[in-house]
Amino acid sequence: MIKTIRPKVGLLSRRFIEKIVDEAYEILEKTGIFVENKNALKLFGQAGMKIDKKSQRVHLKRRLVEKCLATAPSVVRLYDRAGKTEYTVGGDEVHFDPGSTAVTILDHKTGEQRKPDTADLVRFYRLTECLENIHFQSTGLISSDVPHPIADIYRLYLGLLYANKPFVTGTFRVESFRPMTDLLVAVRGSAKELARKPLAIFDACPSPPLKWSNLTTQSLIDSARAGIPSELISMGMTGATSLVTIAGNLVQHVAETLCGVAIVQLAKPGAPVIFGGSPSSFDMRRGTTPMGAIETMMIDVGYSQIGKYLNLPTHAYMGLSDAKTIDAQAGTETGLGAVLGALAGVNVVSGAGMLDFESCQSLEKLVIDDEICGMAYRLIAGIAQREEPIAVDKYVGFTPETQFLTMPHTKKWYRKEHSYPVIADRDTYDAWVALGKKTIAERASEQVEKILGSHPPALADDDVRNGLTKIMTAYAKANGIAALPELP
Repeated sequence: MIKTIRPKVGLLSRRFIEKIVDEAYEILEKTGIFVENKNALKLFGQAGMKIDKKSQRVHLKRRLVEKCLATAPSVVRLYDRAGKTEYTVGGDEVHFDPGSTAVTILDHKTGEQRKPDTADLVRFYRLTECLENIHFQSTGLISSDVPHPIADIYRLYLGLLYANKPFVTGTFRVESFRPMTDLLVAVRGSAKELARKPLAIFDACPSPPLKWSNLTTQSLIDSARAGIPSELISMGMTGATSLVTIAGNLVQHVAETLCGVAIVQLAKPGAPVIFGGSPSSFDMRRGTTPMGAIETMMIDVGYSQIGKYLNLPTHAYMGLSDAKTIDAQAGTETGLGAVLGALAGVNVVSGAGMLDFESCQSLEKLVIDDEICGMAYRLIAGIAQREEPIAVDKYVGFTPETQFLTMPHTKKWYRKEHSYPVIADRDTYDAWVALGKKTIAERASEQVEKILGSHPPALADDDVRNGLTKIMTAYAKANGIAALPELP
């Protein structure tokens, strides 16, 4: 049998990658990077780095960063809530998850965006749990019916109650890390077991240009010491918070991200860290950050190549749209991003379900995107030789009356060769009319309700559920919140 070739995409030559990395090292050493966090400054000082204490500018030597890269693992392993299913984050493995931290949800009934509440978060987690091609959960919505001081903890709490898949999450406040970790430990049983079988990835974003804030730096340090993978989300905007050229943006992206890698490894050598990001091509006309722009996707593919060159797991925000509703723009941008992410071998692709520049989630779009992700998986599976010979023996005795439909060969291979979309329309025009001329958004809405109506919640065991609720309730009361919203 001939080996199946996995299709791939790359935009940078090895020489170009090395040039970008070399210039990133030069910026780190000569220009330096601002680090607000005193614990990180202490770590850099102990490592012998030059620090301007007044400006909190750290000058990182290449030898230190390369030493840190040598201790960073090339593969991160995540586990579901039950601790049974293992997910490999590294190599060319691809995992999709919903876009995170949306402040609104698209209400299909009204066609308007609104602030989500507890019931919306529960529906979101339950739906994501049932989507085959969305491997990870994310704390993708911020609940408006709890105060801000507990919003990041509360969304993880609900997710751990209702979902079994691993999570992509993050903190809004330094004080949130401890209770969020307590929730994860309550699921695993001990801090040691959580480090052995990580259940969540914590996102941490530098503040472009060339700055790590106190909040995100502390998240890196705390996550490293707890054995929780950190995902580094550099967010340079071309011409606004980074150089306007794609290559110039990549240099800054690499510099900021390498500083993050160094912080993680200095906090705990060998701690898991992911080379990720959410950069964008800045639209000078509108003052917006189009995630669906082809230039944004080119930056994503480029830095993912660099992450692989540095032997690190990778992440990108792709497969989302700047459209405000489920329309042709949403499909075009989402499909292109999901396919490019898969072809680039990005390990964690965040964005499914998202609209409006990473600010809005849509349950209807999420089920559509699940099909798009399925198509992307089918593409990177490539064209396989199923039998030897490929075809000639099937044409022995061939006549004009030969029926391919009735061949045992067709029955044997049809389902392995072809995907079966539920939302995409493949009916004839007359059949589509007879079924009510439904748009893809209408069909998706029906599918959302069908899934939620036919799949019971993947609830945590009673002991775990009680432990999670005890932690959440105690933290709410410590912040002056007498009662949490009633759960569906």
